[in-house]
Amino acid sequence: MLDVHPSGFYAWRHSPESQRAKEDKRLLVPIKQSWLESGAVYGYRKVSDDLRELGETCGINRVHRLMRSAGIRSQTGYGKRKYKRGGAPSLVAPNHLQRQFDVKEPNRVWVTDITYIRTYEGWLYLAVVLDLFSRQVVGWSMSSRIDRELAMNALLMAVWRRQPKNTVMVHSDQGSQFSSYDWRDFLDAHNLQQSMSRRGNCHDNAVAESFFQLIKRERIRRKIYATRAEAKEDVFDYIEMFYNPKRRHGFNEKLSPVNFEKRYFERLASV
Repeated sequence: MLDVHPSGFYAWRHSPESQRAKEDKRLLVPIKQSWLESGAVYGYRKVSDDLRELGETCGINRVHRLMRSAGIRSQTGYGKRKYKRGGAPSLVAPNHLQRQFDVKEPNRVWVTDITYIRTYEGWLYLAVVLDLFSRQVVGWSMSSRIDRELAMNALLMAVWRRQPKNTVMVHSDQGSQFSSYDWRDFLDAHNLQQSMSRRGNCHDNAVAESFFQLIKRERIRRKIYATRAEAKEDVFDYIEMFYNPKRRHGFNEKLSPVNFEKRYFERLASV
């Protein structure tokens, strides 16, 4: 038996919730809202950033505790993909980028790559172009065929959207889509400088690889697509409705790619 006086026990049973317990319940509402709006992928750090933006003053450890008690957790990663090293390196184009991924201005360096998405209708291939300055997806294309048209359509979107005034370096791997004569002619015609990773070295194009890991972890591998059209719609939603305008990025000082660029241009205008 516990050494507790009966009057104390009954007073405890009928006592109202503490002020802290009430505050925890209130905080769970914006915490769940932030988590749900992220597509159920945010962890406690990014949820804490959202709460601070709303004017809440609770600490990051408290957010962690409340999320854990409510069974809310981030979407965790997958095992690293294994790569085979190729034979002798091809001399298609020099590696001008040299893993210099920290770029100080937009429209200076774009990186591009292609990945695949499984559907019950067959493979869907996704090509993206990212601006290294903000990690924003500035061009993308999807197709049932992995050919040069897929890569060129993504780059065409990037050129149309960004309208670069100066030479832009475009970095890719040594895939056949990026070494065709049509690809190189397009680059020359639009004042784009070609750069290529060393053969079989995925780390030379790490930012594009990182984006594909992200979209697969946070969206694609959590879904089962019946058709390519269904997959296209979901990928569009992730890129244009979440990743570019909303998803906080650690590289961008916890701002989304769109907001990071917006702040850059606002600072530029104020000088």
